[in-house]
Amino acid sequence: MLRVRDLAVARGGRTVLEGVSFDVNPGEALILRGANGIGKTTLLRTLAGLQDPVAGDITFPEDEGAYASHADAVKTALSVTENLTFWADIYGNPVPDMIWDAFDIADLRDRSAGTLSAGQKRRLGLARLGVIGRKVLFLDEPTVSLDGFSVRLFTNFIRTEHLAKGGVAVIATHIDLGLSAPTLELDTYAASDRPARSSSDEAFL
Repeated sequence: MLRVRDLAVARGGRTVLEGVSFDVNPGEALILRGANGIGKTTLLRTLAGLQDPVAGDITFPEDEGAYASHADAVKTALSVTENLTFWADIYGNPVPDMIWDAFDIADLRDRSAGTLSAGQKRRLGLARLGVIGRKVLFLDEPTVSLDGFSVRLFTNFIRTEHLAKGGVAVIATHIDLGLSAPTLELDTYAASDRPARSSSDEAFL
């Protein structure tokens, strides 16, 4: 489903990762880890086609990729239902019945998104993944602002509603999501001309 070969990616005109290669088959996830600033977001954006690679090849089915960043992509002037309907309409899909319980937002249907807590907005933003119908998900720290219960909801959604149905997920995260998935340590692929971190830098990672 997703094949990456000898990929190099750049941020601000400078290569940050090089020689990245991996396969993720239908029904599988891959966890990305690495020091702050190593290039996790840059890699995910490149994989999703939001920026060009410096070198290498990325292969997955056309029009099946979706990228979700730290931002919730929530329209605060709309209700929770209207937010999900907006995204469903863009992708030509119905809002699936399961999504309300999957992200514990059933009781929030009529609430204005602008009145939600940070965690509730995050759950609504992640619920968008259940209405767009894309098979290959590139997720950048998806559990930001979520408590333990909500993290488990997210993991269960990825496992039962996405991976179990043949989807693929590449997830950058610093926490253990409880998924049975291999980890790719990006420090291994740091570009050769990348500045070395000093001991003082380590104190802030």
